[in-house]
Amino acid sequence: MNEAGQPTEKRFRQGGTDLCYFEWGNPDDQTILMVHATGFHARCWDKTIAALPSGYHVIAVDQRGHGRSYKPDSLSDWSLMGRDVGALVAGLGLENIVGVGHSMGAHVIVQIADVMPERFERLVLVDPTITAPDAYENPPASADIDPNQNPVSRRRNSWKSPEAMFSAFKDRHPFSLWQPDVLMDYCQYGLLAEDDGAGYVLACPPYLEASVYEGFRSVDPYPLVKRNTLPATILRAQSADDDVTAARDFANSPTWPKLVDIYPNAQEVHIPELTHFMPMQDPKRIASYIAAGADT
Repeated sequence: MNEAGQPTEKRFRQGGTDLCYFEWGNPDDQTILMVHATGFHARCWDKTIAALPSGYHVIAVDQRGHGRSYKPDSLSDWSLMGRDVGALVAGLGLENIVGVGHSMGAHVIVQIADVMPERFERLVLVDPTITAPDAYENPPASADIDPNQNPVSRRRNSWKSPEAMFSAFKDRHPFSLWQPDVLMDYCQYGLLAEDDGAGYVLACPPYLEASVYEGFRSVDPYPLVKRNTLPATILRAQSADDDVTAARDFANSPTWPKLVDIYPNAQEVHIPELTHFMPMQDPKRIASYIAAGADT
């Protein structure tokens, strides 16, 4: 889709939903709906979208609390993120969708496809944050979740410029594994100007990002997975058992290896040479799976 150039930035407001989204291509073509991971934003998909063949209409969403979308007090209830993107799908009248989600974004795609399966053709779940079923037993009450206990809440939140952020991250694991142009997109569109114009802050505030991680058990995906008969491709990255990295960290896959056996109509592609950040490492390869689905 290189000929599509820069996307159009748009806003969707309805009820409690207030999302920024970006649109490429002709609305008459088949829609690819792209939902990003925790702490990321819609423009992290830019290089993947550029690698898609022509003939697609693409919508990439800034989820609530991320990018240029509305900032609530907490993101610990994952059902609200599903509700938001589902409202956008219905409000824009999207049909025949290829639903693409990365990490937490894949969990959100699963939620939406459960509520409105008739609007989707197939799903591409990029290393989804769907861990073993027993993890969702006895989730904590929302009142017991304290994002301040998560080290992500103490991330640096003040930057002089996107270029300064890029320089600080480019040699740091796992960012050092990313393609540099994708990392630049992450930095350029992942910062918002401070009100006084003196610098920039993260578009997903550290406290909100931490609240997502702390709330990952808020929605059990397995009842949704078990009744979803849509064709699904699960791209699973390296795990701690693959010995690609020495320690368990964000680069390792959160996806339960047996998820494909639970899904009624899914195939898995295990890619142990790539990390959880596979769209950032090899956007062309991920684009090929999105375009071809189960045929790749």
